[in-house]
Amino acid sequence: MDRLECDRMFVAVVEARSFTSAAVKLGTSSGQASKLVSRLEAELGVRLLNRTTRAVSETEAGRAYFERVRAILDEIDNLDLAIRNVAQTPRGRLRLTAPLTFGTVELARALNDFAAGYPEIELDVNFSDRVVNLVDEGFDIAVRVGRPTDTSLIARKLCDVRIVLVGSNSYLAAHGAPSTPDELPRHACIIDTNFREPGRWPFRSTDGETITVPVTGRLYYSNAEACLGAAEAGLGLAYVPSFVAGPAIAAGKVRALLNAFSAEPFGVHALYPHSRHLAAKVRVLVDFLATRYRGQPHWEVGW
Repeated sequence: MDRLECDRMFVAVVEARSFTSAAVKLGTSSGQASKLVSRLEAELGVRLLNRTTRAVSETEAGRAYFERVRAILDEIDNLDLAIRNVAQTPRGRLRLTAPLTFGTVELARALNDFAAGYPEIELDVNFSDRVVNLVDEGFDIAVRVGRPTDTSLIARKLCDVRIVLVGSNSYLAAHGAPSTPDELPRHACIIDTNFREPGRWPFRSTDGETITVPVTGRLYYSNAEACLGAAEAGLGLAYVPSFVAGPAIAAGKVRALLNAFSAEPFGVHALYPHSRHLAAKVRVLVDFLATRYRGQPHWEVGW
Protein backbone atom coordinates (compact mmCIF):
# COMPACT_ATOMS: atom_id res chain seq x y z
CA MET A 1 0.00 0.00 0.00
CA ASP A 2 1.63 3.29 -1.04
CA ARG A 3 0.96 6.59 0.67
CA LEU A 4 -0.75 8.13 -2.36
CA GLU A 5 -3.28 5.28 -2.47
CA CYS A 6 -4.05 5.81 1.21
CA ASP A 7 -4.48 9.56 0.73
CA ARG A 8 -6.83 9.09 -2.21
CA MET A 9 -8.98 6.68 -0.23
CA PHE A 10 -9.12 9.02 2.77
CA VAL A 11 -10.29 11.91 0.58
CA ALA A 12 -12.90 9.69 -1.11
CA VAL A 13 -14.28 8.54 2.26
CA VAL A 14 -14.57 12.10 3.56
CA GLU A 15 -16.30 13.28 0.38
CA ALA A 16 -18.69 10.32 0.29
CA ARG A 17 -19.20 10.09 4.06
CA SER A 18 -19.05 6.36 3.60
CA PHE A 19 -16.40 3.64 3.28
CA THR A 20 -18.69 1.62 1.04
CA SER A 21 -19.39 4.48 -1.39
CA ALA A 22 -15.73 5.47 -1.48
CA ALA A 23 -14.71 1.88 -2.19
CA VAL A 24 -17.17 1.68 -5.11
CA LYS A 25 -15.85 4.97 -6.51
CA LEU A 26 -12.25 3.75 -6.43
CA GLY A 27 -13.03 0.20 -7.53
CA THR A 28 -12.17 -1.75 -4.40
CA SER A 29 -13.86 -3.36 -1.38
CA SER A 30 -15.05 -1.60 1.76
CA GLY A 31 -12.65 -3.77 3.76
CA GLN A 32 -9.72 -2.58 1.68
CA ALA A 33 -10.93 1.01 2.04
CA SER A 34 -10.89 0.68 5.82
CA LYS A 35 -7.40 -0.84 5.75
CA LEU A 36 -6.03 2.02 3.65
CA VAL A 37 -7.38 4.69 5.97
CA SER A 38 -6.18 2.80 9.06
CA ARG A 39 -2.72 2.53 7.50
CA LEU A 40 -2.70 6.29 6.91
CA GLU A 41 -3.73 6.99 10.49
CA ALA A 42 -0.99 4.67 11.76
CA GLU A 43 1.65 6.43 9.65
CA LEU A 44 0.53 9.86 10.86
CA GLY A 45 0.04 8.74 14.45
CA VAL A 46 -3.35 10.44 14.74
CA ARG A 47 -7.00 9.49 14.28
CA LEU A 48 -8.44 11.13 11.20
CA LEU A 49 -11.99 9.74 11.21
CA ASN A 50 -14.68 9.05 13.76
CA ARG A 51 -16.42 5.81 12.83
CA THR A 52 -19.84 4.65 14.00
CA THR A 53 -22.20 2.06 12.59
CA ARG A 54 -24.25 4.84 10.98
CA ALA A 55 -21.83 7.56 9.98
CA VAL A 56 -18.27 8.61 9.27
CA SER A 57 -16.99 12.07 10.21
CA GLU A 58 -13.62 13.78 10.38
CA THR A 59 -11.81 14.58 13.57
CA GLU A 60 -10.33 18.06 13.90
CA ALA A 61 -7.01 16.71 12.65
CA GLY A 62 -8.81 14.84 9.89
CA ARG A 63 -10.51 18.00 8.64
CA ALA A 64 -7.21 19.90 8.54
CA TYR A 65 -5.46 17.02 6.76
CA PHE A 66 -8.31 16.66 4.27
CA GLU A 67 -8.16 20.31 3.20
CA ARG A 68 -4.42 20.17 2.55
CA VAL A 69 -4.13 16.73 1.00
CA ARG A 70 -7.07 17.23 -1.38
CA ALA A 71 -5.31 20.29 -2.86
CA ILE A 72 -2.09 18.28 -3.22
CA LEU A 73 -3.91 15.44 -4.99
CA ASP A 74 -5.58 17.94 -7.35
CA GLU A 75 -2.15 19.31 -8.23
CA ILE A 76 -0.83 15.82 -8.91
CA ASP A 77 -3.83 15.04 -11.14
CA ASN A 78 -3.42 18.34 -13.03
CA LEU A 79 0.27 17.68 -13.54
CA ASP A 80 -0.48 14.18 -14.81
CA LEU A 81 -3.07 15.56 -17.24
CA ALA A 82 -0.72 18.27 -18.48
CA ILE A 83 2.06 15.80 -19.22
CA ARG A 84 -0.34 13.43 -20.98
CA ASN A 85 -1.69 16.29 -23.10
CA VAL A 86 1.82 17.22 -24.23
CA ALA A 87 2.85 13.66 -24.94
CA GLN A 88 -0.28 12.27 -26.55
CA THR A 89 -2.47 12.93 -29.55
CA PRO A 90 -5.80 14.50 -28.46
CA ARG A 91 -8.28 11.68 -28.01
CA GLY A 92 -11.34 10.57 -26.13
CA ARG A 93 -15.00 11.49 -25.96
CA LEU A 94 -15.86 15.19 -26.06
CA ARG A 95 -19.37 16.32 -25.10
CA LEU A 96 -20.60 19.62 -26.52
CA THR A 97 -23.88 21.52 -26.32
CA ALA A 98 -24.97 24.24 -28.76
CA PRO A 99 -28.16 26.14 -29.71
CA LEU A 100 -30.43 24.23 -32.06
CA THR A 101 -30.47 26.57 -35.07
CA PHE A 102 -26.85 27.76 -34.93
CA GLY A 103 -25.78 24.19 -34.26
CA THR A 104 -27.59 22.55 -37.15
CA VAL A 105 -27.24 25.37 -39.69
CA GLU A 106 -23.64 26.38 -39.07
CA LEU A 107 -21.73 24.59 -36.33
CA ALA A 108 -22.32 21.04 -37.57
CA ARG A 109 -20.27 21.69 -40.71
CA ALA A 110 -17.40 23.01 -38.61
CA LEU A 111 -17.59 19.98 -36.32
CA ASN A 112 -17.52 17.63 -39.31
CA ASP A 113 -14.31 19.27 -40.51
CA PHE A 114 -12.87 19.03 -37.01
CA ALA A 115 -13.79 15.34 -36.78
CA ALA A 116 -12.02 14.66 -40.07
CA GLY A 117 -8.86 16.26 -38.73
CA TYR A 118 -8.92 14.57 -35.29
CA PRO A 119 -9.92 10.93 -35.80
CA GLU A 120 -9.04 9.99 -32.20
CA ILE A 121 -11.70 12.33 -30.75
CA GLU A 122 -15.30 11.13 -30.41
CA LEU A 123 -17.89 13.93 -30.58
CA ASP A 124 -21.12 13.70 -28.58
CA VAL A 125 -23.09 16.83 -29.50
CA ASN A 126 -26.42 18.01 -28.11
CA PHE A 127 -28.24 20.65 -30.19
CA SER A 128 -30.76 22.27 -27.88
CA ASP A 129 -31.86 25.75 -26.83
CA ARG A 130 -31.92 24.62 -23.21
CA VAL A 131 -29.05 26.12 -21.21
CA VAL A 132 -27.38 23.13 -19.57
CA ASN A 133 -25.12 23.06 -16.52
CA LEU A 134 -21.82 21.90 -17.98
CA VAL A 135 -20.34 20.49 -14.79
CA ASP A 136 -23.48 18.84 -13.40
CA GLU A 137 -24.46 17.32 -16.76
CA GLY A 138 -21.00 16.22 -17.84
CA PHE A 139 -20.40 18.51 -20.83
CA ASP A 140 -16.90 19.62 -21.82
CA ILE A 141 -17.83 22.66 -23.92
CA ALA A 142 -20.84 24.84 -24.66
CA VAL A 143 -21.19 27.08 -27.70
CA ARG A 144 -23.66 29.85 -26.89
CA VAL A 145 -25.00 32.92 -28.66
CA GLY A 146 -25.31 36.03 -26.49
CA ARG A 147 -23.54 37.57 -23.55
CA PRO A 148 -22.04 34.95 -21.18
CA THR A 149 -23.63 35.09 -17.73
CA ASP A 150 -22.02 32.14 -15.94
CA THR A 151 -18.88 33.51 -14.28
CA SER A 152 -17.79 30.01 -13.27
CA LEU A 153 -16.97 29.26 -16.93
CA ILE A 154 -14.18 30.49 -19.19
CA ALA A 155 -15.61 32.22 -22.27
CA ARG A 156 -13.67 32.55 -25.54
CA LYS A 157 -15.33 34.67 -28.19
CA LEU A 158 -15.59 33.10 -31.63
CA CYS A 159 -17.48 35.69 -33.70
CA ASP A 160 -20.51 38.00 -33.84
CA VAL A 161 -23.99 37.27 -35.15
CA ARG A 162 -26.26 40.09 -36.35
CA ILE A 163 -30.02 40.00 -36.55
CA VAL A 164 -31.04 41.04 -40.05
CA LEU A 165 -34.34 42.35 -41.37
CA VAL A 166 -35.15 40.75 -44.73
CA GLY A 167 -37.92 40.81 -47.32
CA SER A 168 -38.42 39.36 -50.79
CA ASN A 169 -38.52 41.44 -53.96
CA SER A 170 -42.16 40.46 -54.50
CA TYR A 171 -43.21 41.65 -51.03
CA LEU A 172 -41.24 44.89 -51.32
CA ALA A 173 -42.68 45.60 -54.80
CA ALA A 174 -46.20 45.23 -53.39
CA HIS A 175 -45.74 46.98 -50.02
CA GLY A 176 -42.61 49.08 -50.29
CA ALA A 177 -39.41 48.87 -48.26
CA PRO A 178 -39.33 50.47 -44.81
CA SER A 179 -36.88 53.35 -44.56
CA THR A 180 -36.84 53.53 -40.75
CA PRO A 181 -37.76 51.05 -37.98
CA ASP A 182 -40.84 53.03 -36.94
CA GLU A 183 -42.48 52.07 -40.25
CA LEU A 184 -42.48 48.36 -39.33
CA PRO A 185 -45.86 48.37 -37.50
CA ARG A 186 -47.47 49.04 -40.89
CA HIS A 187 -45.90 45.91 -42.40
CA ALA A 188 -46.75 42.21 -42.18
CA CYS A 189 -44.04 40.78 -39.94
CA ILE A 190 -43.11 37.12 -39.53
CA ILE A 191 -42.55 36.57 -35.83
CA ASP A 192 -39.84 34.28 -34.44
CA THR A 193 -41.23 33.18 -31.09
CA ASN A 194 -37.74 32.19 -29.87
CA PHE A 195 -36.99 35.86 -29.28
CA ARG A 196 -37.11 37.02 -25.67
CA GLU A 197 -39.76 39.56 -26.74
CA PRO A 198 -41.15 38.17 -30.02
CA GLY A 199 -43.47 41.12 -30.61
CA ARG A 200 -40.79 43.79 -30.11
CA TRP A 201 -37.80 43.96 -32.45
CA PRO A 202 -34.61 45.77 -31.32
CA PHE A 203 -32.78 48.31 -33.47
CA ARG A 204 -30.34 51.17 -32.97
CA SER A 205 -31.42 54.76 -33.54
CA THR A 206 -29.32 57.22 -35.55
CA ASP A 207 -27.75 58.44 -32.28
CA GLY A 208 -26.76 54.91 -31.26
CA GLU A 209 -29.49 54.30 -28.68
CA THR A 210 -31.20 50.92 -28.51
CA ILE A 211 -34.86 51.11 -29.48
CA THR A 212 -37.55 48.44 -29.70
CA VAL A 213 -40.33 48.50 -32.25
CA PRO A 214 -43.68 46.72 -31.78
CA VAL A 215 -44.48 44.40 -34.69
CA THR A 216 -47.45 42.23 -35.63
CA GLY A 217 -48.24 39.60 -38.22
CA ARG A 218 -50.19 36.43 -38.83
CA LEU A 219 -47.25 34.02 -38.97
CA TYR A 220 -45.55 32.95 -35.73
CA TYR A 221 -42.79 30.36 -36.05
CA SER A 222 -40.43 29.07 -33.39
CA ASN A 223 -37.65 28.63 -35.93
CA ALA A 224 -35.56 31.18 -37.81
CA GLU A 225 -35.29 29.04 -40.95
CA ALA A 226 -39.09 28.78 -41.13
CA CYS A 227 -39.34 32.56 -40.77
CA LEU A 228 -36.84 33.06 -43.57
CA GLY A 229 -38.75 30.63 -45.80
CA ALA A 230 -41.94 32.61 -45.29
CA ALA A 231 -40.11 35.83 -46.17
CA GLU A 232 -38.74 34.24 -49.33
CA ALA A 233 -42.31 33.32 -50.25
CA GLY A 234 -43.33 36.99 -50.07
CA LEU A 235 -45.44 36.62 -46.93
CA GLY A 236 -43.85 39.46 -44.98
CA LEU A 237 -40.67 40.75 -43.37
CA ALA A 238 -38.56 38.49 -41.16
CA TYR A 239 -35.95 39.35 -38.53
CA VAL A 240 -33.48 36.49 -38.44
CA PRO A 241 -29.82 35.78 -37.54
CA SER A 242 -27.29 36.63 -40.22
CA PHE A 243 -26.01 33.03 -40.40
CA VAL A 244 -29.54 32.00 -41.42
CA ALA A 245 -30.23 34.91 -43.77
CA GLY A 246 -26.77 35.24 -45.34
CA PRO A 247 -26.98 32.61 -48.09
CA ALA A 248 -30.48 33.75 -49.12
CA ILE A 249 -29.34 37.38 -49.32
CA ALA A 250 -26.26 36.44 -51.34
CA ALA A 251 -28.46 34.40 -53.71
CA GLY A 252 -30.90 37.28 -54.21
CA LYS A 253 -33.85 35.46 -52.64
CA VAL A 254 -34.35 38.26 -50.09
CA ARG A 255 -32.92 41.73 -49.51
CA ALA A 256 -31.36 43.00 -46.30
CA LEU A 257 -33.21 46.06 -44.98
CA LEU A 258 -32.49 48.84 -42.47
CA ASN A 259 -28.83 47.89 -42.12
CA ALA A 260 -28.06 51.39 -40.83
CA PHE A 261 -30.29 50.64 -37.83
CA SER A 262 -28.94 47.17 -37.02
CA ALA A 263 -28.99 46.31 -33.33
CA GLU A 264 -25.85 45.45 -31.39
CA PRO A 265 -24.67 42.02 -32.58
CA PHE A 266 -24.69 38.96 -30.33
CA GLY A 267 -21.37 37.34 -29.53
CA VAL A 268 -20.84 33.63 -30.13
CA HIS A 269 -18.68 32.10 -27.39
CA ALA A 270 -17.13 28.77 -26.55
CA LEU A 271 -17.47 28.15 -22.81
CA TYR A 272 -15.75 25.53 -20.69
CA PRO A 273 -15.08 24.95 -16.98
CA HIS A 274 -12.04 26.43 -15.27
CA SER A 275 -9.10 24.04 -15.09
CA ARG A 276 -5.44 24.66 -14.36
CA HIS A 277 -4.56 22.34 -17.25
CA LEU A 278 -7.09 22.21 -20.07
CA ALA A 279 -7.65 18.77 -21.59
CA ALA A 280 -6.05 18.49 -25.02
CA LYS A 281 -9.32 17.48 -26.69
CA VAL A 282 -11.02 20.62 -25.38
CA ARG A 283 -8.11 22.89 -26.22
CA VAL A 284 -7.82 21.76 -29.84
CA LEU A 285 -11.56 22.14 -30.48
CA VAL A 286 -11.71 25.64 -28.99
CA ASP A 287 -8.62 26.65 -30.99
CA PHE A 288 -10.12 25.13 -34.15
CA LEU A 289 -13.39 27.04 -33.76
CA ALA A 290 -11.62 30.30 -32.90
CA THR A 291 -9.52 29.99 -36.07
CA ARG A 292 -12.47 29.02 -38.24
CA TYR A 293 -14.63 31.97 -37.22
CA ARG A 294 -11.88 34.61 -36.97
CA GLY A 295 -12.64 37.85 -38.80
CA GLN A 296 -15.78 38.41 -40.84
CA PRO A 297 -18.06 35.34 -40.69
CA HIS A 298 -18.35 33.59 -44.03
CA TRP A 299 -22.14 33.93 -43.98
CA GLU A 300 -21.80 37.73 -44.23
CA VAL A 301 -19.54 37.67 -47.27
CA GLY A 302 -21.04 38.77 -50.60
CA TRP A 303 -23.83 41.06 -49.43
